[in-house]
Amino acid sequence: MSDKELRDFSQKIKQGLELAERKMIEEKALYGESIIVSSDGETFQSIPAKQLVDTANP
Repeated sequence: MSDKELRDFSQKIKQGLELAERKMIEEKALYGESIIVSSDGETFQSIPAKQLVDTANP
């Protein structure tokens, strides 16, 4: 696999993961659920999914 093919493949995977994450958050918001997030892997916080959807779509 050439460098360009590898970059293209990596980009497609990244786009797919971002789409899947967005759909998951939107579905959780629809059902009034929360998302558990962590920035350091040690401290966790529960955030309503609707808050994340509202932030992403002002």
